[in-house]
Amino acid sequence: MFGSFVSPQAILGADVRIGRFCIVEDGVELADGVVLEDYAMVLAGARIGARTRIGTYTKIGRDVRIGADCSFTSFCEIRDKCELGDRVLMGSRGTLSAGTVVEDEVVMKYAFVVTDTPDLQKNNEKSVGRLKRKSRFGASVVIMPSVTIGENAEIGACSQVRKDVPDNQVWFGTPAKYYREVDGTVAPAAAAPVAPVVPVRKLALAR
Repeated sequence: MFGSFVSPQAILGADVRIGRFCIVEDGVELADGVVLEDYAMVLAGARIGARTRIGTYTKIGRDVRIGADCSFTSFCEIRDKCELGDRVLMGSRGTLSAGTVVEDEVVMKYAFVVTDTPDLQKNNEKSVGRLKRKSRFGASVVIMPSVTIGENAEIGACSQVRKDVPDNQVWFGTPAKYYREVDGTVAPAAAAPVAPVVPVRKLALAR
C-alpha cells in the first residue's frame, strides 16, 4: 500500500489488498478479498464486490456498482454510475461510458468500448445500451450509443455494432451483421434465398 491514499470514510472488507499509489475515495466499499493493483483509482461512492480484481492503472468512476468475482486488467475505465453484475471479465484498455449496464458473466476482450454520444455536435446528450447476461465480445469491438446486446450473443473482433443484437446470435463486421446462431445453425429468415430451378432444354445434335 506504499504511496496509496485510502479515505477514512472508505469501508474495506477482510483480506482486501491495495497496491502502490492507489486512490480510494470517500464512501467507497471494497468487499472481502478485493484486489487493487498498482495505480488503480476508485472514486467516491463506488462499491466493488467480493474477490474482484482491479488491474493496474484502472479507473472506477463515481457511484459505480461492480459485482463479485470480476476481473479488469490494465488501463480500463469504468465511468460514473455504471452497473456491472457478477463474474464480468474485461481485457486491457476497455472503456464503459457512464451509466452502462453489464449483466452477469459478460466477457469483453481488450480495447472494447461502449460509446454514449449519438450526435457528436450535441456532446451533452448521452445514451447507452445494455450488455445482457453471458454476452461475449472479441477484441476492439465498439458498441454504438443505445445498443443492447442480447443474452448469450457473441460479437466478433473489430466489429462496430450499430443496432440491437438478439439473444443467442453471432454478429461481426463494420457495421456488424448477423452471421449465425450461437449453436451453429442459421436462422431461416437470414438464410440465402434458394434460386429457382431453370429447366435445361436439350439441343438436338447436328447430323
